[in-house]
Amino acid sequence: MQPPVLAALSTSGEMLRSTTDPMSQGLVALIIVGVFVLLTLEYAHRVLVIFSAVALLWSITYFTPWKLIGFEASKNALDLNVLLLLAGMMAVVGVLKTTGVFPWAVARLLQRSGGHPTLIQRLVTWFTGTLSAFLDNVTTVIFVTPMAGEMARRTGVRPVAYLLPMVMASNIGGTATLIGDPPNVMIGSGAHLEFMDFIRNVTLPVLFMMVAVDWYSRRYYRADLAVERMTAAVETPALQNPRLLRWALVILAGIFIGFFTHGITGMPVSVPAVIGAAAMLIVQDVLYLKHSRPTHSERTHGLLDIIEREIEWPTLS
Repeated sequence: MQPPVLAALSTSGEMLRSTTDPMSQGLVALIIVGVFVLLTLEYAHRVLVIFSAVALLWSITYFTPWKLIGFEASKNALDLNVLLLLAGMMAVVGVLKTTGVFPWAVARLLQRSGGHPTLIQRLVTWFTGTLSAFLDNVTTVIFVTPMAGEMARRTGVRPVAYLLPMVMASNIGGTATLIGDPPNVMIGSGAHLEFMDFIRNVTLPVLFMMVAVDWYSRRYYRADLAVERMTAAVETPALQNPRLLRWALVILAGIFIGFFTHGITGMPVSVPAVIGAAAMLIVQDVLYLKHSRPTHSERTHGLLDIIEREIEWPTLS
């Protein structure tokens, strides 16, 4: 489920608790059903659907006799810890993208396969599942898909034999940790679960599911994978900013230390994410100023690329 859907669920629970008369509850139920119908049919952008529903709820609450949900109750339904964690990690991934580490890692991984179609499939599956446990699923799939598609073209394998296991691994791997999926973040924050709670209770079942996906994919696509190994070499793209990457990896290690120890320190998981994101953006800006002589607009544009484009504001809203 997308975060707007989860937000709708959270707010709907608050609405039903805050209304007592049958008419108000009927209006709430009608609006909730309308929201999910519009989200399912995708007649309008999901952000427009949610904001329109909120506007309708407030209009009814403040301008009619029926009290559905007011501003204070709506505010209480929002979880700032979730929003800041997601925004922080999106910014971190955005900075990592600028270093070129993702296509470099995928190319190196595929080189390790030696051109064997079955091994390529297994490496793509496990790499995607592992990375999705710690980074945004969409980012992982975006960077793995082009290289996997190119490998399929070179080996003569149908792309679906690599891409569908990759998609399944991304969804399964994302459930392994507190930060792997937005629903996990919301569940963890709402139930006051720690990062290690997910590691202890969810990671092992996820590993079993990953093994099952790996085994099933090899059997299901056996005919597709029964081709000769690829002999052409895989070109490794150069890292675009190795120095920034080194700093980013150090900061990323600090972020994960914060995640693993937040149950001991007592700080919410959003704290290390936001601190780490700010540190990465500062380092990126300092290195940019050191190696370039940008104008004010160029410098501002570099930061806005991360803040405006990489942080998925429609998703957070």
